[in-house]
Amino acid sequence: MDPGEPEERPGRLEGLRRSLARRHGEALLAEVSADGDPRPRRDTAAVLAYAVALAIHGATIALLGTGVLLVILGWGTALPVVGVILLLLAWLLRPRFGRLPDDAPVLHRAEAPQLFALVDEIASVVGTTGVHAIALTTDVNASVTTYGARRRRLLTIGLGLWEITTPQQRIALLGHELGHYANGDTRQGLVIANALQSLATWRYLMRPISHPTVPEMALNVLYLLPYGAAQGLLMLLDQLTMRAKQRAEYLADAAAARAGSSEAAVALMDRLLVTDSAETLLLRMSNVGQVIRAQDAERREPWRDLWDQLAAHVDSIPEHEYERQRRVGILRGHSVDSTHPPTHLRRACLLARPAVAAAVVTDDERQHALDTELAPPRARLARQVLAR
Repeated sequence: MDPGEPEERPGRLEGLRRSLARRHGEALLAEVSADGDPRPRRDTAAVLAYAVALAIHGATIALLGTGVLLVILGWGTALPVVGVILLLLAWLLRPRFGRLPDDAPVLHRAEAPQLFALVDEIASVVGTTGVHAIALTTDVNASVTTYGARRRRLLTIGLGLWEITTPQQRIALLGHELGHYANGDTRQGLVIANALQSLATWRYLMRPISHPTVPEMALNVLYLLPYGAAQGLLMLLDQLTMRAKQRAEYLADAAAARAGSSEAAVALMDRLLVTDSAETLLLRMSNVGQVIRAQDAERREPWRDLWDQLAAHVDSIPEHEYERQRRVGILRGHSVDSTHPPTHLRRACLLARPAVAAAVVTDDERQHALDTELAPPRARLARQVLAR
């Protein structure tokens, strides 16, 4: 049933995440499946999470203010040196606003009007607005985020996942990702996301030195308290936001069903079960591509049918393999990805709800227009896979 290698023992933080995920998993599934009001909730845990996050940002602001004062008022002493150190630390802990990727094709509205029109239509169905840019990668995944100080929206589509799904499943996929905007996923918000990042930076800076010398042992003792504080606050924020994070995934799945239909959303869940197989094939094709390129790349152009080969490979996976993967998911539970409910629970939640028809559909003409817009980045990324 599950011939994979046993996982390494998780660290303390990941162990807590998995424990929390198991604790909330089945109860949250029952709650979301029976909930007549699927909107996100602001409960006590969410309020406390924001309070902790604001306190963390307050500490960064205090470092900045103290550093400025020491630099300005401490001339003639060693205080300006301490002030500069505090300013550098505050700079490392500053909020990040994200940016557009520089290693992947990025499409804007003028370059892909049909794709953006489809995204706008799906966004309207799930209760939000469209995006400002769409990045394309080779990943077997998709995601949404923001970039810049103005918090513009970025949708990232991995062709490794896009190419192995049907047009209706792609609508469900876009509905799921845009659903994160509509549902206000707290861990992706500016306040909590940057607080988590600041704590991760604190933990990195204060982590114990491995195999220390005698002076380094003293430094480890000095770092013990701040490292423990950063670790403890990270675990606290995880505990306060884990249930909301998993609930956001269920709500995004409901958005996927509204946009693309319950049938397409469930089929998308099945596709997610075999993403490892798709990733393995891309890696194998990359290795083969290096050999071909060394022999006769100019004439053969092996990148031309790369995505078609990937789609054909996934289409050839028999139904019993999907069933095996579902049973493996039940056995492993939340051990693979603690921030998302297991795929089999998400699938069960979709099946437990009344089936809904697609609010957005595409015809052959629209699909051809979308394929035409994606053709240049599709070719570029196929070459990139074989050039790795």
